[in-house]
Amino acid sequence: MGRHPEGGRTARRSRSLIPRWARLCTFFGAVLMLLSGGVLVTTEVLLARYEGAVGSGDLFGDQAAGAQERRSDIKGPLNLLLVGIDPRPSDPNRPPLADSILILHVNEALDGAYLFSMPRDLIVDIPRFEKAGYRGGQGRLNSAMERGSRVPGQEVPSAIQGFELLSQTISARTGITRFDAGAIINFTGFQKIVDAMGGVEMYIDTDVKSEHLEPDGKHRKGNPNGEGYIGPQAEYKKGTMHLKGWQALDYVRQRYTLPDGDYGRQRHQQQFIRAMVDQAFSADVVTNPVKLDAVLRAAGESVIFNGRGNSVVDFGLALRNLRSNSITMMKLPGGGVGTGDNYQGERLEPVADEFFAALKAGTVDDFVIGHPELINK
Repeated sequence: MGRHPEGGRTARRSRSLIPRWARLCTFFGAVLMLLSGGVLVTTEVLLARYEGAVGSGDLFGDQAAGAQERRSDIKGPLNLLLVGIDPRPSDPNRPPLADSILILHVNEALDGAYLFSMPRDLIVDIPRFEKAGYRGGQGRLNSAMERGSRVPGQEVPSAIQGFELLSQTISARTGITRFDAGAIINFTGFQKIVDAMGGVEMYIDTDVKSEHLEPDGKHRKGNPNGEGYIGPQAEYKKGTMHLKGWQALDYVRQRYTLPDGDYGRQRHQQQFIRAMVDQAFSADVVTNPVKLDAVLRAAGESVIFNGRGNSVVDFGLALRNLRSNSITMMKLPGGGVGTGDNYQGERLEPVADEFFAALKAGTVDDFVIGHPELINK
């Protein structure tokens, strides 16, 4: 795949007006919180600390439409939108880009789910968005957050406002008319969650070399003769590996060194979510109150969450029957439009639209049975 100013390394954007503690991790923290709430939060004291640590924001523009009463019950099916951003604290005025976009579709019984990624470079129609003074147009999916984050009369962009336009753009593309919850999570401190758990063990499905880090975790030196980096590279060999926090963050960010680029990165991120949830439910975490508290606080301090009337703990309790083996990881096949300097972005194959239609019709189980090739192993 070619590189482009919107989708490449040079366009990773910075944070918006969100609390300082939102700089701690990627969307994995949100998945961990949602899937651990019902089992791991067992006392009133811990529950209060857990819920109080999570930030909130008007991610869907509900407040502008009027206050929304708290719902008494969470019923399936549900669609949750999780967005990871990669800020640059040294430049807070740079608009955020949605570096990773995950959707968790939970079935009506709330005991099974499908997890899939939307390609960040997917070419989409971005709707008109008055709050940011945006007239609408075509662009890459990750840029919808950037365009929606612009606040008239304010230099610092708002990732919360940008999330709203991104969700509208995804709804228009997928036919998912409503997201029941959403979260913004940050790459920068992701490793704190992993380290709080004592690392995560997972199966590496292909040899991966790091574009960014040396074997000891230090950042590689910049190439004095052009773009990119030089020097030794951290490596992740095929097979089972115990990842420290910095290794996990580095591994799930790699795409340029993978033969299938961002599609490979999406697969690795989904695989890591499963490994991370398994580790969170392990006896090593659940039966260790000090480690459990550290994990929950690290996850709680990682997220801006909006449950459209319900808290993250409410969702955690509702999803208490979900486990990693009841989450089916899906891949949406696609390919690049143009190559090299003419690279324009990504487009999905028709089967992806069939998958979206099945989600909307409530026939996704039957669809997946008929398309086992779409399951990420």
